[in-house]
Amino acid sequence: MTRVADGTGAATALLTDMYELTMVAAALADGTADRQCSFELFARRLPDGRRYGVVAGTGRFLDALEDFRFGESELASLAGTVDQRTLDWLADYRFAGDVDGYPEGELYFPGSPVLTVTGSFADAVVLETLALSIFNHDSAVASAAARMVTAAGSRPMIEMGSRRTHEEAAVASARAAYLAGFGATSNLEAGRRHGIPTAGTAAHAWILLHDDELSAFRSQVEALGVKTTLLVDTYDIRKGVENAIEAAGPELEAIRIDSGDLGVLARQAREQLDSLGATGTRIVLSGDLDEYALASLRAEPVDAYGVGTSVVTGSGAPTAGMVYKLVEVDGRPVAKRSSSKESRGGRKSALRRFKPTGTAVEEVVYPVTTTPEVGPNDRVLPIPLVRGGKRVDDLPSLDQSREHLRAALVAVPWEGLKLSRGEPAIPTVFEGTS
Repeated sequence: MTRVADGTGAATALLTDMYELTMVAAALADGTADRQCSFELFARRLPDGRRYGVVAGTGRFLDALEDFRFGESELASLAGTVDQRTLDWLADYRFAGDVDGYPEGELYFPGSPVLTVTGSFADAVVLETLALSIFNHDSAVASAAARMVTAAGSRPMIEMGSRRTHEEAAVASARAAYLAGFGATSNLEAGRRHGIPTAGTAAHAWILLHDDELSAFRSQVEALGVKTTLLVDTYDIRKGVENAIEAAGPELEAIRIDSGDLGVLARQAREQLDSLGATGTRIVLSGDLDEYALASLRAEPVDAYGVGTSVVTGSGAPTAGMVYKLVEVDGRPVAKRSSSKESRGGRKSALRRFKPTGTAVEEVVYPVTTTPEVGPNDRVLPIPLVRGGKRVDDLPSLDQSREHLRAALVAVPWEGLKLSRGEPAIPTVFEGTS
């Protein structure tokens, strides 16, 4: 069986909108289907209050592209919806064009050509929904997660939002959060599919199952050993901490607090743990945390965080707002001129300029037909992803992309990492485009 990006065992070709196929049908009818075109995926603006975006989903898109096939089942479902000529064309569909894009884990800004798809009109237009659904979701999650990682400082983060989103979105969210710097996920399928470390011990139901809290703790320690995390806020937290150390001794790995005034409770728990001799027992906080809550807890004695709802929903920005627009036909730039939805014509590339110290200064977007001056500290951003329908060899792994993002964030000007509202961290300059 071929690898399938959505994990269901089905091809990805119907993960698209009807109008993609009606355009293909019309183009086949009037002879424009084979015109050579370029489409660009980009964001006109960042979500409100954001200073940068994180490119995520590239690997998932490339997997989905390999599985974008119309088999017998898919074609049968389309019979009567599109004409026979279109069905015949779909039966033979294999993307044969080129794809360039920002490396996964790269930062993007308004107007950044995050992905460029070049091929025949029919070949490229049918990929619009697939590309947008993956990049809009994964980039939104990764962008929020990166803000959370920055707010948390050096403290480890566990993604635990599976129960707050669609089951497949949960797997994609775990991958995007790991890319952004989270250290583990609670989602086992994400662990299997993407090699992400998994973590988890017990919920409140485990405590309530037993006749008393101490019995629950003793049973958990007996089964899992002292290198476990005991959830201490089912009843009275102070008594919970006392029971945790009684059950496991001062070598207990960690306690978790999931509710209440987390900063105050963390301070009280730290004092109590130390007084009980459990100076090495870590404190893990969870419960409706987002980047703002994490920032407010930086001065508290916290060792790790678990974040759920806010990360899988993009912390208030569940989509990156990216669009997929036709920018070139047979080498001729084309552009939409609507005042509210303007695009820039022509296939483009981009470079990022840096100070000698390594701090990013600006993003320069330019036509691929020009060669801008590239300084010693500048870096051209897009890389080849697909050539002639084949995925390029030796593309960065998820762990390499994770490191790429870490380095990219280090280069962001300090004010660009603030959680307060403001302009993008660096400006985008358009040279020779219209």
